[in-house]
Amino acid sequence: MTSRRLFCTSLAVLTTLGLLSATASHAEERFITVSSTTSTEQSGLFSHLLPIFEKTSGIKVRVVALGTGQALDLARRGDADVVFVHDKSAEEKFVAEGFGVKRQEVMYNDFIVAGPKSDPAKAAGKDILEGLRRIEAAQAPFVSRGDKSGTHAAELRYWKAANVDLDKAKGAWYRDTGSGMGPALNTAASMNAYILADRGTWLAFKNRGELGIVVEGDTRLFNQYGVILVNPAKHPHVKQADGQKFIDWVVSEAGQKSIADYKIGGEQLFFPNAAKP
Repeated sequence: MTSRRLFCTSLAVLTTLGLLSATASHAEERFITVSSTTSTEQSGLFSHLLPIFEKTSGIKVRVVALGTGQALDLARRGDADVVFVHDKSAEEKFVAEGFGVKRQEVMYNDFIVAGPKSDPAKAAGKDILEGLRRIEAAQAPFVSRGDKSGTHAAELRYWKAANVDLDKAKGAWYRDTGSGMGPALNTAASMNAYILADRGTWLAFKNRGELGIVVEGDTRLFNQYGVILVNPAKHPHVKQADGQKFIDWVVSEAGQKSIADYKIGGEQLFFPNAAKP
């Protein structure tokens, strides 16, 4: 065999071995899939939190960011190992139906109503219900996520509590976008419209235009997040051990400190409360 042919043969063998090694390494990579709400991703929390968990555990986390309703539906189909969302009643229903093992509280922040700094509806204040009534009465542009997310569910509860029948009141003033929090905020900024948003995504949002916070501080705007392991009895392929390790970490002292440490412009976005009943 000539030296050139020997070189080519050796190169082919090494290349094949390299590909097999890379394939085996990829196949052995430990990861879990977390179905979560867009606010945890678009606020930047996961970009801060997950590298810390991955470094301590050796487990990669693949996030599918959707509205809470869609995130829970994804988990119902067995396409996630863990759900990390913010609609307590929907989460409790998910567990009661047998799709989740146990719901644990992780952290909270709050909702705010952003809107034009000129506030044409005179909605400013601490009362979310009065603010919404004034927006509807003025037929001022309002952007809704309309995506069955935790934020959308909260918005609908507030309209109902404000005695505003959206089925009758909806008109050109009400824009139903069917989009995540970031895109919905972009729409509101382009329209100079009012919008209900979680504070975390609002703080991370840069394209505010003429928008500012109009309503905040109402205790009804409290926004709780929970984490749930998808039930392996429903879906045997669920990575129960690694999924539980992630849950145990986010509710641990180290995980809770990491959540508290995440800030933008010196302002804390989420407040850990896993230790509370």
